[in-house]
Amino acid sequence: MVVGVAGGIAAYKAAELVRLLDKAGATVDVAMTPRAQHFITAMTFQALTRRPVFTDLFSLTDEEKIGHIQLADAADLVVIAPATADLCARLAAGMADDAVTSIALATRAPVLLAPSMNVNMWNHVLTQRNLTTLRDVAKYQIVAPGEGFLACGWTGPGRLAEPAEIVEAAAHVLSAQDLAGVKVVVTAGPTYEAIDPVRFVGNRSSGKMGAAIAAAAQRRGAEVRLIFGPSGVAPPVGVETSHVESAAQLSWALNNAVKDADVVVMTAAVADFRPAKVADQKLKRGAQQTMTIELVANPDLLAGLGKARKGKRPFLVGFAAETNEVIANAKAKLVTKGCDLVVANDVAEVGAGFAVDTNHVQLVDANGVTDVPSASKAEVAHRILDKIVEMRTKPAITPKPKKR
Repeated sequence: MVVGVAGGIAAYKAAELVRLLDKAGATVDVAMTPRAQHFITAMTFQALTRRPVFTDLFSLTDEEKIGHIQLADAADLVVIAPATADLCARLAAGMADDAVTSIALATRAPVLLAPSMNVNMWNHVLTQRNLTTLRDVAKYQIVAPGEGFLACGWTGPGRLAEPAEIVEAAAHVLSAQDLAGVKVVVTAGPTYEAIDPVRFVGNRSSGKMGAAIAAAAQRRGAEVRLIFGPSGVAPPVGVETSHVESAAQLSWALNNAVKDADVVVMTAAVADFRPAKVADQKLKRGAQQTMTIELVANPDLLAGLGKARKGKRPFLVGFAAETNEVIANAKAKLVTKGCDLVVANDVAEVGAGFAVDTNHVQLVDANGVTDVPSASKAEVAHRILDKIVEMRTKPAITPKPKKR
């Protein structure tokens, strides 16, 4: 991947962008315009990428083997951040007069622009014409700038998108768009059932797996809605998120979300029971040494979805967080809840389950079990989505019983 840096005050944010891309596993080469080097040094990017930085079309060293063409040919994606008004104008005119524009013009890889400029420059008819040309003619993709207080003192659109947003846009460009147009609802995290204004009954779910599935589905083109229980995990950038606390709140949000959903993935650890009565004041211990709390059953949201759906829509995925007889329990859940797919998860296994960054799951459907080896939750999320895409594209064929 090549990151091109143009000469604007937002060039300092490109360092964080490069850091995040490197952290995500990308091999990053940086190219800079001469003006960009007035705002941030090439040494900064070389330290972050551990690779030489391309700055000069007339360098005997860089151009010994026509370096800008080599970078352009090797790139899977070219990201230009910040893309200034001047750079956008030169790109729209087909100019290749510095390291960044030369690579952009020579590459056959997708190009992603993250514009950054004064609000009046952004709103100018010529800038908008140039961006239209780059988007519609050159087929560049654009991460729209944010709004707010700008370095020039003006307020409005023109601020460079946050580095995390640009990383997410880059991941979207590089991902297979096999869920394009598919409406996906994901539930994630725990639910808390109040005992009194201070205490609650809850569980150990962190929401990491559900957040990873929501992020992966968005990258693959899906229109994602995430219903998130109480969690310290930040929801994925750009994903529409509803925050809930109790099973009742989750149920209400889910009923609204699934009306036009194509796929529902129920990763949330929904409480099976809630206190029958909620004290309106904090319960005091006093002299008593024991306390009894009566629990009543919450509605079974997954089973309710299975019974309510028409035909095979939405495609329904359940999660089975188990500590014993994992596959047997998952197979039972597949039938009793009316699911198309159950993700079986042994939460007692080290490096799997709650509050860790890795997972090991087994995908259970009517035709068998598919093991997904231990990997990051982001990677496991894609393997789960691979299975969903496969099953929706090619419905499972139930084996016929053998004749005796």
